Amino acid sequence: DGVPEGESVGEVSARADEVVGWARSADRDVLVFAHGHILRALAARWLGEDLSFGARIRLEPTSLSVLGWAYGAPALERWNDTGHLELPSPSGV
Repeated sequence: DGVPEGESVGEVSARADEVVGWARSADRDVLVFAHGHILRALAARWLGEDLSFGARIRLEPTSLSVLGWAYGAPALERWNDTGHLELPSPSGV
């Protein structure tokens, strides 16, 4: 489907696969900043799922997520963490 005159689902999947391949080939941690739609696509492809899997993953604006490994397989180490957005309560309130 995709967006009229935008990338097709196949093109988004190929772009996500390129980033996942780059990240996996690095001999170090990598950091990726992006918007929600492509981040969900990256997570889906990181896990070896079809792009449509990303539509079922909730992701809040400005959240932090960490893709990594568990028992030798791609995993979500942290997902949709918004703890950094919580402000301390003013004292006495």
